[in-house]
Amino acid sequence: MELSDLRVFRAVAGAGGITRAAAVLHRVPSNVTTRIQKLEADLGVALFIREGKRMQLSAQGRVLLEYAVRLLSLADEARGAMHDTVPHGVLALGAMESTAAIRLPALLARLHERYPKLTVSLRTGAPQPLTARVLAGELDAALVAEPVSDARLDSVLACVEDLVIIGPPGHGPIRSARDLRSGALLAFEPDCPHRQRLEAWCADAGVAPAKIVELGSYHAILGCCVAGMGFALIPVAVLDTYSERAKLSEHRLGGKLRSVNMMLISRKDAAQPKVLALAGLLAEQNASQETNKRAGHY
Repeated sequence: MELSDLRVFRAVAGAGGITRAAAVLHRVPSNVTTRIQKLEADLGVALFIREGKRMQLSAQGRVLLEYAVRLLSLADEARGAMHDTVPHGVLALGAMESTAAIRLPALLARLHERYPKLTVSLRTGAPQPLTARVLAGELDAALVAEPVSDARLDSVLACVEDLVIIGPPGHGPIRSARDLRSGALLAFEPDCPHRQRLEAWCADAGVAPAKIVELGSYHAILGCCVAGMGFALIPVAVLDTYSERAKLSEHRLGGKLRSVNMMLISRKDAAQPKVLALAGLLAEQNASQETNKRAGHY
């Protein structure tokens, strides 16, 4: 059963006969007759009751007509969606936890305001599994930390995330990994880019952490730092929201521990208006922030 057969069937049902349907479809009557007979043979039922040149839908024909109308409507909708430049539907988006909690709420609010027919389905995780889901087509796009090295991906700057090392209250200045006193590194799973940066920083200095404690949220990491368990590398934006900030020691460093570029990634071969819409809002946001910096508002 093909869509073209259903279009012929719908025309005959609406016209009530072969000749009138052929005129509507700009086909010869014999072609229309052949298509109806083929459809009936495929389905194994009589779709029409023949009364001379007049054709009336059978009970099975009335059932098929309902489905035919729905299927043809969906097909037309799908065809139109391939050329629709207005974002709509569901944007399957991935993001790291800190980005989802701190950066996304305002951004998604603007996205909804500008594109009311677009909804967002959000998944959080580490960059590596999020990237794999984008490549597999499970996510339309994701916000991940650099580096982005896969040649199949497009990437645009989402934001620059400032980083800070936090530690127990009263800890002295930290200028290198050798300044870390006894204590654990508090971090997410091994795929977490902030953990990887902190571990690499320690390794470069020849410092082996006493242990690494894996935690499932920034609130847990912050609370354990307050309790004196150890140190962590986190986004400054996360620390800015913490009510017990005064009970922590903060240490800003340079190099790879100063900041990280957050990138919006998507497949190069699957450009979609909804991803372009999000990228456009990010570009506007970055331009506005740069303008404010130049004006001295930051």
